[in-house]
Amino acid sequence: MDRSPEKKQKDRRNTARLLTMITQFGLNMLVPMFMCFFAGRYLDKHFGTAWITVVLFFVGALAGFTNVYRLSKRFIKNEK
Repeated sequence: MDRSPEKKQKDRRNTARLLTMITQFGLNMLVPMFMCFFAGRYLDKHFGTAWITVVLFFVGALAGFTNVYRLSKRFIKNEK
């Protein structure tokens, strides 16, 4: 079944948009986690503790989930 060039172009744009969305989800999740993890490691070494890394890692994970949630709401809003 042959599709029109317009349909193929629309499919390519849709695929590119979805790949961009997936990439943004990944970056919005990983960046806060890594930043908080390394900040926690630095603070643990500076203060001689062993628990700040774990706490900040979970804070970063929560921030990442919040970012992904907000981003997905924005994408859904734009779809409608």
